[in-house]
Amino acid sequence: MTLSRPGPGRLLLAAGLLLALALPFLLEGYTTYRFTMAMIFAIAIIGLHLLIGLSGQFSIGHGAFFAIGAYATAIAMRDAQLNAYLAIALAGGAGFVAGFLFGWPALRMGYMHLALATWGLALAVPQLLKAEELEPWTGGVQGIYLERPGPPAGLPLSDDQWWYLVTLALLGVLLVPAWNLGRGRVGRALRAIRDNAIGAVPMGINVALYKTTIFGIAAAYAAVAGGLAGLLADYVAPDSYGVFFSILLLVGAVTGGLGSVWGAVVGGVLIQFLPDLAGTASGALSFPAYGLILLLLVYLMPHGLVGAVARLRGRGGPRGALDRTPGARHH
Repeated sequence: MTLSRPGPGRLLLAAGLLLALALPFLLEGYTTYRFTMAMIFAIAIIGLHLLIGLSGQFSIGHGAFFAIGAYATAIAMRDAQLNAYLAIALAGGAGFVAGFLFGWPALRMGYMHLALATWGLALAVPQLLKAEELEPWTGGVQGIYLERPGPPAGLPLSDDQWWYLVTLALLGVLLVPAWNLGRGRVGRALRAIRDNAIGAVPMGINVALYKTTIFGIAAAYAAVAGGLAGLLADYVAPDSYGVFFSILLLVGAVTGGLGSVWGAVVGGVLIQFLPDLAGTASGALSFPAYGLILLLLVYLMPHGLVGAVARLRGRGGPRGALDRTPGARHH
């Protein structure tokens, strides 16, 4: 019996994994922290890939679910005395419930109306977190300080290295169901809904259940990312999760490549490190330079960086939901 040789894709994946494992031992603490944040953004963007890339539901309010996860983690650790790892799991559950409940009344909304509803959610959640009535739980404008646990005793790792490895492991775990979801029967059903929601009904697809469930799953990914980000910063505050943050996540999804889980990983790295390129300009020009770089990326690579690489390899890039606007055609 002859063993088949691993393909170039698997070799590239193995090399990338080895590099990712080696990075925290090759970099200084602050750079390790920034790569950890890139992976956290990637986890949140995977949710946008599932929501927009697979099901065709548009969201400009993903930062709201990120905030829900951050606060759920902080409150669970402070009031329920849960350890950080259980608190992150609880945050994922809270994000799923919030996303499912938001997605249900949004079923009847068209593409643009859903975008406006999620925009409103992104505006409302930070203000709600500042409300005096909720201040005993949320800390109001002061926010909540968290005590991040260090590495287990006996492991020769710094805090930055430990949380990098924890985030890398969690990213790997969460990539697998997202990958399988897109390739299996559920993924085919979601694409059918995205392309023609009315035509999906005679095929036996429960459109309402699929759309609300995928909204909940996408929100759960964002909430887990929010919990990790809160722990990494040791602090959560409402102004950290405004509308601009939601737009930033959407930018990462589009520039990385909607329709690909690897595009989410690339998008996380881009929104973490792309401002560094703009920062090389003078202070007055840095923000316009950042916008110009984004415009060039979207114009030259409409399917994102992952889509551009796939096209160069002759495979064709992922088809992003932003190019299809299914909600504008099928109600």
